[in-house]
Amino acid sequence: MSTSSIDDGKTVTQMYHARQGTITEAMRIVAAKEHLDPELVRSEVARGRMVIPANINHKNISPMAIGIATTCKVNANIGNSPVSSGIEEELDKLRTSIKYGADTVMDLSTGKNIRPIRQAIIDNSPVPIGTVPIYEAIEMVNDPLDLTADMLLEVIEHQAQQGVDYMTVHCGLLREFVPLVHSRITKIVSRGGSLMAQWMKHHDRQNPLYERFDDLLEICRKYDVTLSLGDGLRPGCLHDASDEAQFAELKVLGELTLRAWEKNVQVMIEGPGHVPLDQIAMNMEKERELCHEAPFYVLGPLVIDISPGYDHIASAIGGAVAGWNGASMLCYVTPKEHLGLPNAEDVRNGIIAYKIAAHAADIARHRPHARDRDDELSRARYGFDWNKQFELSLDPDRAREYHDETLPEDAHKSAEFCSMCGPKFCAYKISQEVENMIPIAEVKKAAG
Repeated sequence: MSTSSIDDGKTVTQMYHARQGTITEAMRIVAAKEHLDPELVRSEVARGRMVIPANINHKNISPMAIGIATTCKVNANIGNSPVSSGIEEELDKLRTSIKYGADTVMDLSTGKNIRPIRQAIIDNSPVPIGTVPIYEAIEMVNDPLDLTADMLLEVIEHQAQQGVDYMTVHCGLLREFVPLVHSRITKIVSRGGSLMAQWMKHHDRQNPLYERFDDLLEICRKYDVTLSLGDGLRPGCLHDASDEAQFAELKVLGELTLRAWEKNVQVMIEGPGHVPLDQIAMNMEKERELCHEAPFYVLGPLVIDISPGYDHIASAIGGAVAGWNGASMLCYVTPKEHLGLPNAEDVRNGIIAYKIAAHAADIARHRPHARDRDDELSRARYGFDWNKQFELSLDPDRAREYHDETLPEDAHKSAEFCSMCGPKFCAYKISQEVENMIPIAEVKKAAG
């Protein structure tokens, strides 16, 4: 569905509508999904604290929102690499992402066939699709150093025409910030950030996206593309977290946010990937202060560095704390992080870990109806309604699989025990018997 309109031949963004006092169809859909007043959605979009990433050319999208007033969202990264995967494999990852609850999906494809893969993903996705345009731009040249600002903007416009809903652009990594990474262990871990730093140092010129930011805004305004201002200097290990380089870039992202809002372009800010647990709250507050409360979209963050193969767990811990402290969207990490290209099963494991983190954050923030499903599952659990428990689980297939491994018969779906405790040691069953032994008068007395 088209979620914006045309005015004098130019696209009018959700932010423009909101600032004019208009509640769009997309805002009404978001309000219904989030149990919010449509006027609150409108005012948050107008203020810039909420974004509705919905390119006018992404026709089958179901509008959603990212912002502090909404539930904490989860993004899944998919995409091929120069050595692995293709269209069918990426569509399988997309289907897996949607099945297990990803709120947005980023196509981070590199190598060949980027455009047809992206088009297939957009055509098959009801959720917003994000990209990092510099990846495709690099494929246009034999040497990354031959890239020009015009080439990069050409790629950005083509992706906008295809229907990309939000784009990660590393506009805030300035030439003068590159030497600040000298004391880091992992230097620059962002692929886009490292490419931009290499280009600037080689040409001894400023960041072309910073210099051509107004041209970038014009493209985004035309198609209602949400800018995801990338953190090219995000820390890649605990040692490098919260340093001068990270916060110097964040300050520039705050300045660019105000410029984007002047053009009614929606903005969210990307955040760090590795942060000690005790520094997460400070990082969230720093972003609110420097970036004027634009939605914060964080990668994890990982709270330890020694968990290869289990980085989805280490980062989900950080993601829960980040969401609790105000992050609006969490970019998932899979078990393959730092090790290789994820497959569909890795995508599944990463999404479920992050759905847990985001949901824990929503409960901690006392969002409307956030705990309803938990309470319903708890009642089903106490009532030995196994099928209801499976249905309410974040991953019903896995819950049923684990239960049925040791109790496979259909009759066991109503059994008043599981294979851990058996019929004699089930605390729920015993509790029910104890409850039946308590006189009504004692229950009423205890209730006050």
